[in-house]
Amino acid sequence: MKDYADYDGLGLAELVRNRDVSPSELLEAAIERIERHNPKLNAVVYKGYDEARATAKGALPDGPFKGVPFLVKDLGLRVKGWPRTSGSRFAAIDADGEDSELVIRYRAAGAVLAGKTNTPEFGIPGVTTSAKLGPCRNPWNTDHISGGSSGGAASAVAAGIVPLAHASDGLGSIRIPAACCGLVGMKTTRDRNPNGVHDSDRAIGFSVDHVVSRTVRDSAAMLDATGYPQAASPYAPPPKERPYMEEIARSPGRLRIAWSSETPRGAPIDPEVQAAIERTADVLAMLGHDVRNEGLGIDYRALYRAQGLVSAANFAASMKRWIEIKGREPGGDIEGLARRAYEAGKAMSGADAMWGWQQLRLLNRQILAKFETWDVYLTPVMCTPPPRVDYLDTLMDDLKEFDRRQGATFGFTPPFNMTGQPSLSLPLWQSKSNLPIAMMFTGRYGDEGTLYRLAGQLEKELPWKDRKPPLWN
Repeated sequence: MKDYADYDGLGLAELVRNRDVSPSELLEAAIERIERHNPKLNAVVYKGYDEARATAKGALPDGPFKGVPFLVKDLGLRVKGWPRTSGSRFAAIDADGEDSELVIRYRAAGAVLAGKTNTPEFGIPGVTTSAKLGPCRNPWNTDHISGGSSGGAASAVAAGIVPLAHASDGLGSIRIPAACCGLVGMKTTRDRNPNGVHDSDRAIGFSVDHVVSRTVRDSAAMLDATGYPQAASPYAPPPKERPYMEEIARSPGRLRIAWSSETPRGAPIDPEVQAAIERTADVLAMLGHDVRNEGLGIDYRALYRAQGLVSAANFAASMKRWIEIKGREPGGDIEGLARRAYEAGKAMSGADAMWGWQQLRLLNRQILAKFETWDVYLTPVMCTPPPRVDYLDTLMDDLKEFDRRQGATFGFTPPFNMTGQPSLSLPLWQSKSNLPIAMMFTGRYGDEGTLYRLAGQLEKELPWKDRKPPLWN
């Protein structure tokens, strides 16, 4: 099927429904592309071909993605009978005994699970590389990062291996890879998708699961398929007004959009990224929106200090659970970033951890108050175009230098994991060196609908579907 990668997920499912192609043919097209592209990308780290072939030949649910090949990030979600490494030599599991709730919903949507994608150890950094799984590379330029921690998912989708793939976002891990690879990446509202019964890592509420995709409609349709309440869960998602597939076809109306390129450290962003956000603001004004240059204006130092306390305490608690599973403390089989977070969390008092959580609640209110007069907040996703793989190396000895480099690259995504708001990356521009430059649109808590309406408008006004990376199809 030579034109396989020209279709998005809904387009492939329509071919299946019309009997123009079989699920098995789609799967073989995906497998052929994995085998051809993965040696250069290292995006797919587990190949479930035998199970996928049996699934594709069987009776698939008549969901919106019936027969569409799909990949699951190797972090968090469980797939029955498949290994789960979390990108870690210490925390690897040989085979999970059951599907996570979200995996059950992906299957019910008709997706055919073909394998797992690369992720850094425990999903910590904004780049996908680890001692366990190795570096993942960007199909736009394999010398450059695919982002993290869903870098494997984004690399695979951008290369045309699958039209959409599971991803998760704890401080930017859907939006950053989407930005690096030229994709659509919606970080959903907290608890919009189910966390399942194994949701201890989601205790602080930062992390959410969804997909990266090449089209807005695939993102909307999958969230319609998966984003409904789970039985016996005390964490019900906020209600939505209508299906997101209807939202993307509706006019967004005249929105009040604030935009800013302010960074936590006050440093200027890359000139190409600055020019891109200014062009975006001009386009939005031309479309009739009320556009103003205004930032969050919060105390970023206080925000990240509080977040650091909460994240370290949560990570140490998660490591305690891994130690119970493994029957031993981690030794040299965890990397520097994980070791640092674990030791910081262990050394912290309960009072310090809860002080951080209390402080976050207060600071989150300051951010959310801005959205009483804004409908949407626009920033870049990243401070720079995607850097080289060797610039952001998680295995480098000087972790302070790694922190400095991360801070200079990823300056915009984390606040909205703390507030729980929906936040969307759109691939609106390209750099002079033909690397994607994405813009981030953040909405009110629970209001993915407005973001999908605006995304539908921008996908028509600034289309990206015909842009293809050198590693494609």
